[in-house]
Amino acid sequence: MTSSSPSIHGFCLPRFDAVRDEFRRNFVERGEVGAAVSLWHDGECVADLWGGLADQETQRPWERDTLALVFSSTKGLAAICMHILADRGLLDFDAPVAQYWPEFAAHGKAGITVAMVVSHQAGLPFWEETLPDGAFHDWDLVAGLLAEQAPIWEPGTTHGYHGVTLGYMEGEIVRRITGKSIGRFLHEEVAAPLNADIWIGLPEAEEARVATLYLGEPSPLSPLFQKLMSDETWVGWKLISNNGGDMESVNTRARHAAEVPAAGGIVSARGLAKAYAPLSLDGSLDGVRIVSPQRLPGMRAVRSASDCDFMLQVPTTFTLGFSKSWGARRYGQGEHVILGEHAFGTVGLGGSLGFADGDAGLAFGYAMNRHGGGVGLNDRGQSLVDAAYRAVGYTSSAPGFWVRG
Repeated sequence: MTSSSPSIHGFCLPRFDAVRDEFRRNFVERGEVGAAVSLWHDGECVADLWGGLADQETQRPWERDTLALVFSSTKGLAAICMHILADRGLLDFDAPVAQYWPEFAAHGKAGITVAMVVSHQAGLPFWEETLPDGAFHDWDLVAGLLAEQAPIWEPGTTHGYHGVTLGYMEGEIVRRITGKSIGRFLHEEVAAPLNADIWIGLPEAEEARVATLYLGEPSPLSPLFQKLMSDETWVGWKLISNNGGDMESVNTRARHAAEVPAAGGIVSARGLAKAYAPLSLDGSLDGVRIVSPQRLPGMRAVRSASDCDFMLQVPTTFTLGFSKSWGARRYGQGEHVILGEHAFGTVGLGGSLGFADGDAGLAFGYAMNRHGGGVGLNDRGQSLVDAAYRAVGYTSSAPGFWVRG
């Protein structure tokens, strides 16, 4: 897909010109509609770019302050909240979830730890009970159903992507500890101190800034799609189908206002990168400390990994709440995320991404409104990541990581 070159706005330091070049190519050669990318290096914003259309029908341009729904890129923001609580001694990842949320112990879940939940090992990757329309807007309903549900595998024995359920479990733990919703906690403890434009539960006053999403078609080459098409009885169908009509509501005010901590973040690329910037340093940025330096190794250390994620059907690797590089380029577009070996963050449905890499000194945010297929990055987001790593002297290695050259 090609188009005329749009105006690219913002700035980019000369060393990172390749990021701007790839951003432009995304529009000219790769079908980008509207998007923004923000890159920090060693605590300095070195690229902040935006362009294209926030809405095709009205021709509304993507502005400096345009926001986008970034689906599972939200998971990293929720994980930051969890690590803040752990850093303050209020949360123990190795403690049972039921220590904070007693009702969760029902039906064989008393031994499920917080670590199992945030590393996708809890065995609760979807809701067994059919959800009514709009269920994701009813916190007590969906959290209560998870508390009553039995795991579909023995917790801790395998891992599979907890696409939306993860956020409600994290959010309920945060609420039980602090008395605040996770969206309020994120705003008070991260967004406001850093002046980062990130939201879980968007205020109505910000609604006019949100870009219209254009959802992509499933990729027929995706291992997940192939599994779905070849096995009509596979339990994983519920991950896709039992969502209370959520995918039909993504452009509604009600969906933007709802707190969906694993798939509902509305952000600017700048805000997403800025949330990760302290984590690419010592846990602080410009005098604002998010976590202590001692917390960072636990944020990036692998806690679960598999050559075939039970749900996504591709190799995945998770830390305590974040993901790492996924797969390898041989899996094709949408089925991998290639970062530095010690980077951590989360990719969102359609190809958005936020991550930190303390070794490379990078923090990255990318948001767009035309979605690609697959479960990882497509060539638009990956090209920006690749350009950023090359600019700081990294080379791509055979196992699927960027490494210092």
